Amino acid sequence: MSVSRRTFLAGLGGLGSAAVLSACGSNSDSGSSASPSADFSGKGPITFAMGKDTTGTLQEILDGWNKDHPDEKVTLTELSESADDQRTSMIQNFQVKSSAYSVLAIDPIWTAEFASHQWLLPLPADTDTSAYLKSSVDAATYFKKLYGIPFVTNAQLLFYRKDLLDAAGLGVPTTWDEMWAAWDKVKGTSAAKGMSAYSGQFAKYEGLTVNFSSAVASAGGKLFDDAGKPTADSDGAKAGLQAIVDGFAKGYIPKEALTYKEEESRQAFQDGKLMFLQNWPYVWAKAVATDGSSKVAGKFNVAPVPGIGSGTGTTILGGYHLGVSAYAKNKASALAFAKYMASAGPQKAWAISGSRAPILTSLYEDADLIKQMPYTPTLKKALDNAATRPKVHNYGDVTQAIQNAVYPALGGSPAVDAALQGLQTKLEALAS
Repeated sequence: MSVSRRTFLAGLGGLGSAAVLSACGSNSDSGSSASPSADFSGKGPITFAMGKDTTGTLQEILDGWNKDHPDEKVTLTELSESADDQRTSMIQNFQVKSSAYSVLAIDPIWTAEFASHQWLLPLPADTDTSAYLKSSVDAATYFKKLYGIPFVTNAQLLFYRKDLLDAAGLGVPTTWDEMWAAWDKVKGTSAAKGMSAYSGQFAKYEGLTVNFSSAVASAGGKLFDDAGKPTADSDGAKAGLQAIVDGFAKGYIPKEALTYKEEESRQAFQDGKLMFLQNWPYVWAKAVATDGSSKVAGKFNVAPVPGIGSGTGTTILGGYHLGVSAYAKNKASALAFAKYMASAGPQKAWAISGSRAPILTSLYEDADLIKQMPYTPTLKKALDNAATRPKVHNYGDVTQAIQNAVYPALGGSPAVDAALQGLQTKLEALAS
């Protein structure tokens, strides 16, 4: 899975608030000079643009809609597996005001950009979101307006070696300090030979933004305040980055982790090289394999990510929601289809097909789903406390600034204070 599918990142304000950069409301660079119609009328055939389906289940779900709506059939337009390529294709269609895509699977980090350009329609104010996870609704919201029906969500978890904790008589750590203490107790045992304590994803890419943002939120910090002002040099932000830097400096996090993306870190845990791993739930299906590919099958479990200091462990929200193009034909059918995709049948089928997290709260108590995905109750806890990504129209610039500031600091230079002061300056410039 790519970052976009498991995804990622902390929001503005409390890394989960609806705060936005002050520039986000500007329409000066909009691709459309006039506000598109938010009139959700018109029924008829529609299209659904989404990244490549690797499960073979999506068309079956669409067939269910088509069977019940013969005059409003949906046609799937599969885009690239690459999130960047998906975004490019969507923008190209928006810029020429094409009606080729009626409903689009939108990564939350694109919402602010697409909404500020008026490429997506704000959904009717009376849209009922009570059945959906609150965090997923927040991820689809921009300036208090809903721009998509949630479809799938995600949150990182802490994978841990239950066998090692049990042998040492230890409980599951709820803080980073407890993780380090647990490792210090078991590292001298033969079972821990050749292992390191912990890893996340620390290569210089989007996953670094995810892990840094999670650490800041887990330390009780913010990257932006509720008014959209950058606070990257706040005490909480410093505590979050310092925890990661100390982890590397003290040897709890292996130096190899500076090159780890999702798959590299998953493989390290699966090969028995890590006691703890922060990663997306897809790791579960790989690590429980009994075909000899996993050295930790039957030896691990999952928990919510741990806190830092007195902070509460906070994961990063991933997934995508279904937006309606401002240039779509048959908008009533488009909106109805988006709601159909968020209903119980499609949600359950899509969740089981690829170990995905549904957005309906009721499914987190579904026996079939829990049997297929035993970590579901733990995932629900993580989602309830999840943070959203920055709701900014220039997100690419923001995440690049974060990576450029944080990555060098992980190696010890510059120091945390200097790195975050530089980031603060850069974010202030981006917000001006």
